[in-house]
Amino acid sequence: MKQTDTRNRIRPDGKAKVTGRLTYLTDLTLPNMLFGKILRSPHAHAKIRRIRTGKAEQIPGVHAVLTYKDVPGVNGFGIIMPDQPVLCEDIVRYVGDAIACVAADSIEIATYALTLIEVEYEVLPVIDTMEKALDPTYPKLHPDGNILHKAGHQRGDTEQAFAKCAVIVEQTYELPRQVHGYMETEGGVIVPEEGGQLTVYVGTQHGFKDQFQLARILDMPESDIRIVSSPMGGSFGGKDELNIQPYGALLALATGRPVKIHQTRQESIRTSIKRHPMSITMKTGVDQTGRLLAHQTTIKADTGAYSTLGPAVLDFSVEHATGPYVIPAVLTEGFSIFTNNGVAGEFRGFGGNQVTFALEGQMDRLAEQLQMNPEEFKRMNLRNANDVGPLGQRIAETEGASLVLEKIATLHQQDVAQTSGSSNHSVRGYGTAITMHGGGLGYGRLDPTGGRLSLRANGKIEIAFGFEEAGQGILAVIETLALEELECDLQDLSIVIGDTALVPSSGSTTASRGTSMVWHSIQKLKQPFKQKLIELAAAHTGIPQSELRLGKAGIWSTKKEGDQPVMSYQDLATLQNEDIVIDTRFDFPTTPDPIDSGHFLYSFSGVLAGVEVDLLTGKVKLIQLDQAIAAGPVVNRNGYIGQIEGGGAMAVGYTLMEEALMQGGHYLTTNFDTYLMPGLSDMPFLMKTIPIEDLPEKDIYGPRGVGEIGTVGVAPAIASAVFNAIGVRVNQLPISPEFILQALEEKGGVAIE
Repeated sequence: MKQTDTRNRIRPDGKAKVTGRLTYLTDLTLPNMLFGKILRSPHAHAKIRRIRTGKAEQIPGVHAVLTYKDVPGVNGFGIIMPDQPVLCEDIVRYVGDAIACVAADSIEIATYALTLIEVEYEVLPVIDTMEKALDPTYPKLHPDGNILHKAGHQRGDTEQAFAKCAVIVEQTYELPRQVHGYMETEGGVIVPEEGGQLTVYVGTQHGFKDQFQLARILDMPESDIRIVSSPMGGSFGGKDELNIQPYGALLALATGRPVKIHQTRQESIRTSIKRHPMSITMKTGVDQTGRLLAHQTTIKADTGAYSTLGPAVLDFSVEHATGPYVIPAVLTEGFSIFTNNGVAGEFRGFGGNQVTFALEGQMDRLAEQLQMNPEEFKRMNLRNANDVGPLGQRIAETEGASLVLEKIATLHQQDVAQTSGSSNHSVRGYGTAITMHGGGLGYGRLDPTGGRLSLRANGKIEIAFGFEEAGQGILAVIETLALEELECDLQDLSIVIGDTALVPSSGSTTASRGTSMVWHSIQKLKQPFKQKLIELAAAHTGIPQSELRLGKAGIWSTKKEGDQPVMSYQDLATLQNEDIVIDTRFDFPTTPDPIDSGHFLYSFSGVLAGVEVDLLTGKVKLIQLDQAIAAGPVVNRNGYIGQIEGGGAMAVGYTLMEEALMQGGHYLTTNFDTYLMPGLSDMPFLMKTIPIEDLPEKDIYGPRGVGEIGTVGVAPAIASAVFNAIGVRVNQLPISPEFILQALEEKGGVAIE
């Protein structure tokens, strides 16, 4: 990839977003538009005995009141398993299950109508813990029982390996439920068209999957449903699954009018998917020299009431249970478990955050037992460039693990010496962590992608992808790569994304795959596209093809007398009766080994965290957060840093303050006034992001995605820093002041030198 100043471009949607000029899909207002509301279950588990909608239907201004009887197709949704009812018929399984939906002239009328829908429930026992779910005396939430999915990996004989260990550490780690916290809650406008088609203006990360699912629910051809999905105000995985789309679509078709649904923050927290709470037990052993010999992991994930992508999240956690370390004997078991808690699913890091916190905790504890420097201990056990992946699968050659470890170890030595210190009632500490993160969906999962280059009749070079702009900066990536590889000017370029009627399917805007897939697509598209344009220009001008190239504003001649334009793109377009179009379709790179869900392309992170622990209040203040990232060439520097710093901030919240508490199947957190998230004052004034762009000489896979890697190693680095400050090991998140004070009391305090 060419290293030019295009890498420092300001993102094309940046100014409109920061000034508030950008129109989001939830800002749309259309003539004759109605407003939709959804009636949700107040119970975590109950049978539905009767639903009466008559009173609501009689209210002036109410145009439709729908129940399960009004779903024409499959009454269920879910990207993989459609086990979540669109509208519940006979049972509800969590507080938030949808019972009915209403379309009215105003939000106020629709809200009032919900209060007049009469639902008779028979309350059932609530399974609000994974222990209850596994207890046979409690009811089955789904026909096949309360274990949604099992996953595991084994190599070597762990029993024999543990018998040879000189030091063994065993610990259980408890990880919390986290809210995505996107600025724009779920919403949009669904429009019935004159010919019976439907246009859905709703934020999603999966436009073509939404189209597929809605077609199944509405019993309509996919071709009759258009999904317009960009731009939106954040997702982080939270809008990967359907949310309000089925209800808006049903109401729009029932009334023949556009219907707008925009969830309040309270509605969003109550119904949206969350990061999986997990309980992870690890047992890890080493020989006398510190060489890892055996590692055993049991993962229990509370997926809540329905499947969504719970199985895939568990698979990812199982895969990353050994991370970047070489361990001869491994036994990993994972269980995704149904409860009556809120639904857990896709979340930035996709199960890697939880298991990495536990894994790095084990490495630090072992280093302490061996009286070794943690970084030296990790260096001894780190994978080499050509080693197989965590599941024993072949992966793309990479030195990422050692590169980030060396960079972060150097930073650790330099920065701690410059910034260490304490006061009368606070103590500082510094800690590090490393991690690896697989990009794409993994082996055995359909992961197709594609793109399109066209010269349109207006003289614009159009580049089209089925990705969505969810705030992650995919527009800047497309713009940067297109300008560099096609050598055209910004004015020559037109980017089209996020509209199923206008773009090819590029797969999901998830799994850190967007940047990689754009790069691969352009590599496949650029030569045949350039060749077609040059052939056409050569035929018209008489200049040999070997003397022509694409350039700013048109085709240029490279003859000896000087590089000069000979034909504009507009003139070139007029020579054709139709657009010049080049398409590509291919799959995300996967391992050649048939390892279920195993990944092939990995990015790596090394994290250095500094904390200041207040011994009077127990508050942990973050004073330093630096990350070294090995993910290949940087495409857009501003976007790259934004992803790592933003991901780091999200992980700081996960580590120090965020927890969506539930009790009896009900959220105790109902809005952001009782849910703490980090602000600017909670972050260090400056954070270093150190890109490591080196790739092996023969690498053909280009830049890896960094949308998730910046979140994964932060929690264990902060936990390590807390230990180095006050000598307390952390085995649960968030690290609350109450936890710190109790731990200090049990420890007998901390001596301040």
